[in-house]
Amino acid sequence: MPDRNNPEPSLRKRKAWRFAVEQAPPISDLFSTADQRRKFRRYWIDDNLGNAVDLFVHFGLKLLTMDACSNFGRWLGPFAIPRFHQVAVRRGRATLARLLPDKSEAERETILRLNQEAQGRIMTEFSVINRLLRHPDRIKLHDFHRLVDSVRAGPTIIVGMHLGNWEIGPTILHNEGIRPYANYIPPKGRAKAWISERVRRKGGLNFLPPGVQGIRPAVKVLKEGGVISMFCDEGVSGKIRGPFFGRKPHLEGNLAVAIRLARLSGARICPWYNIRTEGFRFEAHFLPPITLPAEEKPGSRLLDDVKLLNDAIEPVIRAHLDQWYFLDNALTDA
Repeated sequence: MPDRNNPEPSLRKRKAWRFAVEQAPPISDLFSTADQRRKFRRYWIDDNLGNAVDLFVHFGLKLLTMDACSNFGRWLGPFAIPRFHQVAVRRGRATLARLLPDKSEAERETILRLNQEAQGRIMTEFSVINRLLRHPDRIKLHDFHRLVDSVRAGPTIIVGMHLGNWEIGPTILHNEGIRPYANYIPPKGRAKAWISERVRRKGGLNFLPPGVQGIRPAVKVLKEGGVISMFCDEGVSGKIRGPFFGRKPHLEGNLAVAIRLARLSGARICPWYNIRTEGFRFEAHFLPPITLPAEEKPGSRLLDDVKLLNDAIEPVIRAHLDQWYFLDNALTDA
């Protein structure tokens, strides 16, 4: 049985994660130990071949129209994912079986294929996503005033969901002059990291340091009346961390981070999501802002608050599993 010195794993705080940029090996490593020579060759030769491919694909896709780029991704997803990501496909089937037990196997396979199409579109659309700044007619907004009113009134934590194409968020906020801050974790690969930062900065995001290094800056932004953007549905190491989907609540993910930031700053939490309607067109929905209830002492409502936020986002994701990015992660109880 758990005791005060050994709490239940589901209620433990996750260990603070610190981000560190890989340092470029100096030329002297080429004449050092075998391990250092191997690292030098990987960084300067092997990795740069991959970087060249990433840059070629990214800028090559820019030659396409928005719709052609998106439709290419629709074909690419079902072609590539079953061939090169078979473990993810098996996880997706298992997750659908748990979340949709009343559906037939054929119905779940249809949802899985639609999800693969959606994932393919997301990957290719990144090259043209900022063109939506010139084509706002492709995004229909529902109750956008809820978020705008909250931002104008004070500190706000925008909580998105990985549905539709969540990269349209900065585009939506752009016309209102809202440039949120977000903890930016660069993807692996130097070219991918450069592309990602370039696209998102042009789209209207400000960056905070990733990991624990970003907590104090985030609190500072909020206490000054600013806006933070984050996501509370997440998959980590191939496992779904949030939403809970009927599992025992825990404090290890971004759901808890959002609540702690809100408590420290007095910020409102504004959940939103978007759904792809057809092709490269979307409808964005903004849920009622969440103002956390008063608590008797700091931290006394933490788990209840986390459940409150989870209950706001989980039904939305359940209703749109065909477009949820983390569907192919495992739904484990541990």
